[in-house]
Amino acid sequence: MVAPFVKQAWTVSGVLLNMLGQGMVLSYPSCLLPGLKDPSSSIKVDLGMASWLASSVGLSSLLGFFISSVLMEWYGRKLAHALVILPGTTGWIIIYFSKDITTLMIGRILGGITAGATVTLGAVVIGEFTSPEHRGMFLNLKTAAVCLGNTTMHILGHFFHWKTVALCGLVPHIVALCIVSTWPESPAWLASKKRYDESEKAFIWLRGSSQLQEHYQLVKSQKERLTTTNNSFKGKFSDFMHKLGRRDFLKPAFIIFLGAILLEACGRHTFPAYASTIINEISGSKQQSFLYTISIDLIVTASAMSSSVLVKMMKRRTLLFSTGISAILMLFSVCTYQYLVGRSVIPMEHTWIPLTMLVIYFILANLGCTPIPFVILGEIFPLAHRGAGVAASGVSMSIGLYVFLEVTPYLLASVGFHGTFAVFGGAMCVAMLGLYFILPETKDRTLQEIEDYLNYGKYRDEKTDPEDEEVRLKMMS
Repeated sequence: MVAPFVKQAWTVSGVLLNMLGQGMVLSYPSCLLPGLKDPSSSIKVDLGMASWLASSVGLSSLLGFFISSVLMEWYGRKLAHALVILPGTTGWIIIYFSKDITTLMIGRILGGITAGATVTLGAVVIGEFTSPEHRGMFLNLKTAAVCLGNTTMHILGHFFHWKTVALCGLVPHIVALCIVSTWPESPAWLASKKRYDESEKAFIWLRGSSQLQEHYQLVKSQKERLTTTNNSFKGKFSDFMHKLGRRDFLKPAFIIFLGAILLEACGRHTFPAYASTIINEISGSKQQSFLYTISIDLIVTASAMSSSVLVKMMKRRTLLFSTGISAILMLFSVCTYQYLVGRSVIPMEHTWIPLTMLVIYFILANLGCTPIPFVILGEIFPLAHRGAGVAASGVSMSIGLYVFLEVTPYLLASVGFHGTFAVFGGAMCVAMLGLYFILPETKDRTLQEIEDYLNYGKYRDEKTDPEDEEVRLKMMS
């Protein structure tokens, strides 16, 4: 008999492969743009078009968020996850056969749709499919998978033509699609559709029978909610508009908004996309920039994987604020150093000093600032708001991704590395301050407990009460 943890890990592997593919999509400009700027390239780009090729995934990911939010509510998590993989695979094929900027842009836009759709949908899948004691680790591994995708893209881009690399980008999506086809449906989604027997079977397949109490609580909550739900179109529209003003929707949405700012401001997506430019400015050596970039990639990936261990040992808030504050201090230190180098106050020969500080910064940032927003995304929205929550999260993350990818090349060209990341550091401070006051501690809490906290301001006791026992007996009869 296969252990529940193995089944959960198998399910999560499909999400992680898509996250690896997302890392490749976001890092592709580091391979594509140098190739297009080569004098022998048949496709020519200027600075403006280069920034659009890089940032277009941010805008198209917004469409991906909305598509996934609709599909996951209508057809369930499994079919939705399979369908949103298709634009990304099509996009890589179009890029491979592209002969002009237009087709390249179309391929990037399609890749952005899948990247946006899978990041939130994947978080929901992990949140609903895995046990509370493993959920944080699995959600953290999403960040590690994206880092590994960045590393893979930088290595492939160094040795192969950008069109060949596009074909390699197909592999993780295709394998992920095969794994998704073996999933059961989400127990939470089945319960929300009144398919309680199927929900229980899926829950037992994923989690075993020892944690059925959590499922009884889920069913009880859904039955209470569904008794007050108006299923007419007018009623559904009214319910949707009403939830936009509810505390248990607005608070999670604002938390995710701040998390999106923190995620992008710490350079999670901008550094991989412009790694060669940033490393060239710091090191002053184009010959060594590849080795520096790969070294940083590997260290960042290792730190992201270490965070998956730490999140099982430490509270979410403790991990986020301890590493986040340290990361901000280190970032301002390296920015100050580079500013003094630019002013010729410090000699440029000791390039290992700012590179070492940059490595330490990314280690700290990837221990808390980048993984925790994704962890919270998979936990914070109540089941009744999960579809709308995905859409709201998509707006925040897409705008953040687009803005930071769009402005980065202009900032680098005008104020250099130190000015660019000083601006990013200021944005990190604002996001961290807001999260300090409103972010709840969710470690080892069930999704139902977190939902209760958002509704009532406190966690309910986990012990069985007579109503829970009544639900259990009815389900067994």
